[in-house]
Amino acid sequence: MAYPTDRPATWFVTGASRGLGLELVQQLLRRGDNVAATTRSAERLAGALENTDTSRLLPLAVDLTDETQVARAVADTTEHFGRLDVVVNNAGYGYLAAVEEVSDTDARTMFDVQVFGAWNVLRAVLPGFRERRSGHVINVSSIVGLVPFPGWGLYAAGKSALEAISESLAAEVADHGIRVNTVEPGYLRTDFLRPVSLGLPSSTSDAYPAVREMVEQHLGMPGTQLGDPAKAAAAIITVATTGDAPLHQLLGSDSVSLADARLQSLADEFAAGRQLATTTDIVPG
Repeated sequence: MAYPTDRPATWFVTGASRGLGLELVQQLLRRGDNVAATTRSAERLAGALENTDTSRLLPLAVDLTDETQVARAVADTTEHFGRLDVVVNNAGYGYLAAVEEVSDTDARTMFDVQVFGAWNVLRAVLPGFRERRSGHVINVSSIVGLVPFPGWGLYAAGKSALEAISESLAAEVADHGIRVNTVEPGYLRTDFLRPVSLGLPSSTSDAYPAVREMVEQHLGMPGTQLGDPAKAAAAIITVATTGDAPLHQLLGSDSVSLADARLQSLADEFAAGRQLATTTDIVPG
């Protein structure tokens, strides 16, 4: 599908009341597009958009982990605006801890939002996209989904899962006229590393001093990150409007540098393991 130029496009954006999601909603409304914006707090979203023309906004208080609520929100969006063109799965939060320090409850809560919440949205929107043979899914991942760091295991696991879902989905729906992209931002100057958007373990271990040092560094990072959330939101709009972005669209020079290093590391690992890998085949005869 070509991005609509003869009418306002209709977007469905999750995690819309803070950070990148809020910036994206503001830019879309200024463009004159229709926006269904999901949040856990409609009041917080309204306050954040106080000085923005919201005549084309449909605010939706939605718990993304509740499949019924998500399906209702998608149906309400289609009924209110007449159609749905672009879905942006953006909701999520950070979590800093060594793998051993992540509780079962915290792990499941993270996946409920970051993986199963996005999956609820996909199940809700794809039938309508297939019926119209058009639509665009943009999943907001992270460079950490491609390049996991020590101390980021839980967050990276969720984003890596979203990466895998996106790759499978892109191949499955291509014949239905549906486009899929992931975007992998680096560090953006948002509230992502502040307490409102960051989880920490209830107890830690002295066995991981490097992780403790990393956490302290990151807690002091807000306000110094390299990435501009306004430019990142504009890039997401470019991904939708041009239709020619790659499946994996990196955002930020830090993201590019980390991805380049990861590619070389993977190439070296595969080369080192090639000889042993080929010994496990069944030999004919």
